[in-house]
Amino acid sequence: MGPFLLALTLAACGAPQQDPGSSAPPLDVQTRAISSAALFGTPRPFAPERSNAQIAQDILELGFRLESGRAIPYFSRFEGPVALRLAGAVPPLAATETERLIARLRSEARLDIRQTEGAAQITVEFVPRPQMRRIVPDAACFVVPNVASWEEFRANPRGAHLDWTRIVQREKVLVVTPADSTVQEMRDCLHEEVAQALGPLNDLYRIGETVWNDDNFQTSLTGFDMLVLRVWNHPDLRPGMTREEVGARLPALLARLNPQGARRGTLPLDPIPTPAAWTMAIEGALASPTRRRSFAHAQNALRIALLQGWQDERLAFSLFLAARFAPPRDGEQALDALIAAAGIYASRPGGQVPRAHVELHLAAQALGAGQYPLVLRLSDSAMGPARRSENGALLSSLMLLRAQALERMGRQAEAERLRREAVPFAVYGFGSVEAATNRREEIAALIRQ
Repeated sequence: MGPFLLALTLAACGAPQQDPGSSAPPLDVQTRAISSAALFGTPRPFAPERSNAQIAQDILELGFRLESGRAIPYFSRFEGPVALRLAGAVPPLAATETERLIARLRSEARLDIRQTEGAAQITVEFVPRPQMRRIVPDAACFVVPNVASWEEFRANPRGAHLDWTRIVQREKVLVVTPADSTVQEMRDCLHEEVAQALGPLNDLYRIGETVWNDDNFQTSLTGFDMLVLRVWNHPDLRPGMTREEVGARLPALLARLNPQGARRGTLPLDPIPTPAAWTMAIEGALASPTRRRSFAHAQNALRIALLQGWQDERLAFSLFLAARFAPPRDGEQALDALIAAAGIYASRPGGQVPRAHVELHLAAQALGAGQYPLVLRLSDSAMGPARRSENGALLSSLMLLRAQALERMGRQAEAERLRREAVPFAVYGFGSVEAATNRREEIAALIRQ
């Protein structure tokens, strides 16, 4: 397998076993001690970069349609203060991560929300993953209305009372998330699903600066997300409003809450909607059991994106997946696709984090090709966005790639220091000391092949 295809294996978490001869420092970090606050300190999300005209369009698309494509006829939300409780097999750091999330929602989105052990409008229940998959096999985590426990949901998982299109006033919502996940995965589910419980329900591939995007590049709530939640819960809007009524209020509301967005009003709006065939091709690429089938789906998604004339995140993600699943014979074309994807993300509002994911793959390719100064440049560009978006899996992978390049350049002390610094981020992102060790060995193997 050539170096470029080796680079693309970094999309997965699997890795070879540890090399007994490795000079890695002892990995004795305790997973339970590694929280988002301990690793990343004060949150520093990127501010929203889209124009207010675009954000108004985004809110309507996010808020008045489900991921399935079904229209939502009326605006819905909670009214008054919101309480949130944790239930089920609560992981050790869940309360800590929830407290940090609530603090952000209060300070950034101006929401009146608190954590409680008593009655609550939002229940976050942690359920063993095998139990979840028996009922909802394709969801990593999810949110449903009008139930307050997993048992209540499981008793009637297809009941009409769970239909979001019928909800006007939100009274109670259940967030279901795995009890057996990494700290980062647990944090990711808390952020996206609690945000959907409090705000819009749709995901849009064309917005790069949000967790409401199934490309999963953004994993913690962004400045864009907090602005949308603040708008969604503003007194100027009321449950029961139609899409047209909400749309009429948004320009003045955004002008007050996001005045800098008015200065970006001349930017062209993103084209909508996204054809169902493109979404199905993307989902097929991500879910297919073989690389060959994933590549075929990714190529179809790229063909549709080019026919649509897109120049946004949808084209960039199509290019990224076409490169990720490319066969060895298409190595040069795949490299070109990655470079093109990085260029598109660089030109898009909030594109820093998606571009960092692409740069991870480019840096891995450069490492396999012996281009060590290029590895340093790419990792230097990507590590800042990875840290600000609080993505331990991405950040530690970049740090380990950088360390490997430093070692090859004769800078052994710097390499070893960086490997030690990467350990807690890898444990946070990949779930265990063993998984963190495997990640390091996977990256080391890029050179050994």
